[in-house]
This record gives sequence, structure tokens and C-alpha cells, in this order.
Amino acid sequence: MDRDLHMIPKFRDRLSFVYVEHVRIDQHEKSNACHDIDSMVAIPVATVAVLMLGPGVSITHAAIRRLTEGNCLVVWCGEENVRFYAQGLGGTRSAARLLHQARLATDEELRMEVVRRMYLMRLGEEVDESTTLQQLRGMEGARVRNAYQQIARETGVNWQGRSYDRQAWRSGDPPNRALSAANSCLYGLCHAAILSAGYSPALGFIHTGKQRSFVYDIADLYKLEITVPLAFALAAENPPNLERAVRHACRDAFRDSQLMKRIIPDISTALGVEEEIDESYDEDPALPAELWEPKILGDESEGAEDGGAYR
Repeated sequence: MDRDLHMIPKFRDRLSFVYVEHVRIDQHEKSNACHDIDSMVAIPVATVAVLMLGPGVSITHAAIRRLTEGNCLVVWCGEENVRFYAQGLGGTRSAARLLHQARLATDEELRMEVVRRMYLMRLGEEVDESTTLQQLRGMEGARVRNAYQQIARETGVNWQGRSYDRQAWRSGDPPNRALSAANSCLYGLCHAAILSAGYSPALGFIHTGKQRSFVYDIADLYKLEITVPLAFALAAENPPNLERAVRHACRDAFRDSQLMKRIIPDISTALGVEEEIDESYDEDPALPAELWEPKILGDESEGAEDGGAYR
């Protein structure tokens, strides 16, 4: 690559996301640009966290290379950013955080500790240590239902519950369409943060079984604060292009709440990362990876020169 990863702006300093559809994207000078029939708009790939490619987008190999060099996550998605089809690579070549996450996710006791921390982060209050997981889920479920009902009353929206059909998107009511559009933007941003920090979007703790399980875990920390009130407020207005208005409002809300600066530290809190994980790795991706060695009981070195199973 032309640029060292350490020279690229950190995730917390970037713009949140850009969504495009029915355009052609190619390399433009040292960045990329979108072209439609009438105009061209430059994309500052080094300062954008997520580029979401909707229907009708064509993109060149050179443009993808620029996005990769700029550590900008590329997401291929469906109409109005509701369906998720594919993703690009993350922003680090080290597997240290991924190995830490995998260890937590595959040990039942450690996973339970993470699940409890995540529920406590959502609840925002102290809970007795004897509270069971089922009780925590019940408390969180009641909190969410009450919050939806209260926000619906405050905005004057007729709320009949969360329901939508991806096969008949336009048949959904305004609050459900607005919620889906807002949450998709939030998922994209959380997804980019997870990959940028070197974690896996698939290794969830509360959610499981999907390739974006961990994305849903992290996004749920912010929904009632950001996307739910925003979606209901816009659903009450019901502008002609509701989904577009939601995307624009999300960009402003993510900036005003300083969400870009919060996601990765919140992930560290959820996963119990108190100290910076050693991410030592060779900058040259063409070099072979290190070799794993089993940890020998009583070996004080915690692994050979290759760092053992986890560094």
C-alpha cells in the first residue's frame, strides 16, 4: 500500500457514512468520485468511515483500492440500505483483538460476564449481582417497550409495534420504515468500528448465529438514545422521501452525539479490555503469518518468539 496504516485518520476522527445509489464510482486524483448523468461529487475516502453502495452502483478496481488504502469500509447493501450483501476488510492486520473476542465468546463463564456487562451498559443503572440473565432480559425488554411507547406518545405517532416486510418495503408504515433506515445506518457505523478495531462482526454475545451478531450487540447500546427518537420524530413529519431524510438526520445525530468517539471505547468496556491489547505485527501483508505453538504448562515465557496462541 502507498500509505502506512498509522498515517490514516483514526476511526473516532472520521465522518460517519456516505450512502450512494445509481452512480458510477471511479478513482479521481488521489481519492474517488461519484458520477451520475449530470454531475460528479468527490468522496473523501480517507476521512469517511463507511461507504454504503446501494442498487445501481458500479465501481472500478482502482476505486476499491483507494478505499482500502484509506481504511474506509465498503458495504454493499440493498434499496434504502435495508438489505446487507457484503463487506470489505477491516483496518488492522493484527488478529490480537479477534483472538481475545473469540476466547470470551467460546468460554461460557467469560461470555456470561460480557453479556451481563452489555445489559448493564444498556440499563444504565446498578443491578444486584444475584440478578439472573433471564431477569436482566426481562428488565431490558420492559425498558425498551416502555421507551417505544413513551416516544410514540411524545411524537404523536400511532405505534402498532415493530413489523416490516423486506419483500414489500413500501407497504410498511412510516415509523417502521424510519426505524429500519435509521438502524441500518447505525449498523453500518458499528460494523465499521468493529472491523476497524480488529474484532469480528460475527462473534456476538447476546446475539448469535448471524454474520453481524456482534454488530447488533453493539448497536443496541445506542438505539434508544439516537435512532429510535430520531426515527419517530421523522415518521411524525412523514416527508416525501422518508428514508433519505432519515439518513441525513442520522449523520447529524451521530456527529452531535460524538458517536464515532464512543463506539470503540464502549466495545473495550463490554469486553473487559482494561489495557491496550498488544497488536504487534509486521506491516508487510505479503509476509507469512506466524506459527502457533501450544502453551506448555509451567512455561513462564507465555509462548515462544511467535507469541504463542495469543499475543
